[in-house]
Amino acid sequence: SGSIQDLVYLMLNQFGEDPTREGLARTPERFEKAMQELTSGYRTSLSDVVGEGIFASESSGLISVRDIEFFSLCEHHLLPFWGHVSISYLPNEKILGLSKLARIVDVFARRFQVQERLTREIADSIHNLVGAK
Repeated sequence: SGSIQDLVYLMLNQFGEDPTREGLARTPERFEKAMQELTSGYRTSLSDVVGEGIFASESSGLISVRDIEFFSLCEHHLLPFWGHVSISYLPNEKILGLSKLARIVDVFARRFQVQERLTREIADSIHNLVGAK
């Protein structure tokens, strides 16, 4: 096994690089820090990001937020993909604060993902949190 930094050192070496040269000497440490941030969704729960952001619905009209930017890592290649998410739902007695929708997207995007599962996890979480139609 080994630490993430050890694995990055070995990877650089396998590609023919000298992991001890000046430009790469701190790369394993920087890579680990970046990956911890890019995968922070594994260590964040919906309750962490939603908090007190669920309210009684005063109407039954469509709730919509468009063009929420996201960045994720493809689970098949560990390479980045990004885009925009638009969310619409019909409330059923409760609604989420609009800023919470972007935070929900972020929780799931910051995990190794495929686009189809990302979409389903976001929709399922909104349904489960507020009973959205």
